[in-house]
Amino acid sequence: MFLPAPTAASRTRRLPNQWDLAALLFVLGALAAFAHGAAGTLAPIDAPEATHLSLAATDLPYYALRTVMRMFAAMAASLLFTFAFATLAAKSRRAGALLIPLLDILQSVPILGFLSFTIAFFMGLFPGQILGLELAAIFAIFTSQAWNMAFVMYQSLTTLPQDLVEATRAYRLTAWQRFWRLEVPFAMPGLVWNMVLSMSGGWFFVVASEAITLGDATWRLPGIGSYVALALEQRDLGAIGLAVLAMGLVILAYDQLIFRPLVAWSGKFRFETTAGANAPDPWVLALLRRTRVLRRAAEGLGAALTAIGSLRLSLRLQPSRRHTRGGSRVAMGRAGDIAFGLAVAALAGLALWHLTVYVAAAVSWAELGEVLVLALFTLLRVAVMIGLASVIWLPAGAWLGRRPALTRLAQPAIQFLAAFPANLLFPPFVVGIVHFGLSPEIWLSPLMVLGTQWYILFNVIAASAALPGDLAEAAGTLRLSGWLWWRRVMWPAILPAYVTGAITASGGAWNAAIVAEVAAWGDTKLAATGLGAYIAQATEAGDFPRIALGVAVMVVFVVVINRLLWRPLAAFAARRATF
Repeated sequence: MFLPAPTAASRTRRLPNQWDLAALLFVLGALAAFAHGAAGTLAPIDAPEATHLSLAATDLPYYALRTVMRMFAAMAASLLFTFAFATLAAKSRRAGALLIPLLDILQSVPILGFLSFTIAFFMGLFPGQILGLELAAIFAIFTSQAWNMAFVMYQSLTTLPQDLVEATRAYRLTAWQRFWRLEVPFAMPGLVWNMVLSMSGGWFFVVASEAITLGDATWRLPGIGSYVALALEQRDLGAIGLAVLAMGLVILAYDQLIFRPLVAWSGKFRFETTAGANAPDPWVLALLRRTRVLRRAAEGLGAALTAIGSLRLSLRLQPSRRHTRGGSRVAMGRAGDIAFGLAVAALAGLALWHLTVYVAAAVSWAELGEVLVLALFTLLRVAVMIGLASVIWLPAGAWLGRRPALTRLAQPAIQFLAAFPANLLFPPFVVGIVHFGLSPEIWLSPLMVLGTQWYILFNVIAASAALPGDLAEAAGTLRLSGWLWWRRVMWPAILPAYVTGAITASGGAWNAAIVAEVAAWGDTKLAATGLGAYIAQATEAGDFPRIALGVAVMVVFVVVINRLLWRPLAAFAARRATF
């Protein structure tokens, strides 16, 4: 068999072009920057970069590089956690009964509440090395990124369209194939938007994660967060301005290079049966498509991933229907549920007993009553702030999601606002409250929702953008408009995503209360009455029993609210979902 000789045109198509050269320069530059930043993580803990920090503008690019590396490392860990945790919770009834309340607890536990313990743990893993501090900082950022991603993945897995589920059964796909062919693609639009939001959430707590204190020792890891903390400590407004500028440039850079292409790519997974309008590709995707060598490498990687997703692996996380038939098997299943519930209750009771003994040694019952009253004050603030954020951002998100061009323009600005650390707003808030004689009980409250309101906006935008085109066309054919269009079309479509965003926003607001109910600028300090101020003051004093008490009360409040309000609302939203 003779093959035709390659023509000059085919040989030319295999050769690199000028776009390959541009992409190669970018890749080499990224690798060099990564190597430069990674070298600093392997130094001994007594190296100058672990203890010395400068406010010089020339050091900001290096600090920005180190911060971004930590945030993307935390993002990789968050994705692994999301796929494993949310999938297990959605597919296993027993695991879900334990993991979803555990997720409520994890998202409500304040970072400052357990940062001291995690620092000691990671420093014990790598004694005398900066790597231990780096891992502690990455873990702290991870705790501000992972929970909302896990929630949106769980919500997507529990609201899969039944016709698509039946199609996977008809084609006899294994659990592994169904996961990669249906479940992950269906969750991808919301997951990508929450990745964007998680990066912004990491910025919100980056100051606490990079300025590390353990006992009498303090380390400031090179990063924008440490730079901001030092600038606030020295009341250097010029340095604060430079940090904000650097943060904005970094957010714009990774939005254009990574998240803008990801959002455009996730649009291909919208659930619809009619052809939708194709938005123009971001310039990074357009550059990739113009390359030759790099495009073929990307196609090869995509083919390899597709082959992995097509493997006929059997991962049965959920009992098949035939295992639930028969009285004996049903009885065995109920007995197993009872045994599992008793085991979980026993472990919870044991943990509660140890916590009670530890706290009771230093805290009286009267103080416990005072802490519960403080929690009610914080609950009132959280409820009011989440209500206001919902009234503002729910219609705004639905409107933006239906206008892709405006969404692309607004995305970098929204990311920057979501990432803006509340610490940088303390000076104007403190000065304004003192100057005008305002009440800290009221005017410190907006600081609680500054970093959490975006959970509602981003989730509603993602759900609105994913509204099936055939559903929108049917509504147009029936001439639905005004309130009827909202009630019959848009509200059922965005309600599951809104509930997911509201759950994470509520938990995040409780968490943010620690930095929002206490604000300082120089020698002027303001504090509002609430549980967040109680935990912040106990943390500053190193009073671990009271830190444990405050965190435990906060966890109980968040879990009870989620059980009584948000979970029933999520179940209602799943029943009303239009797709």
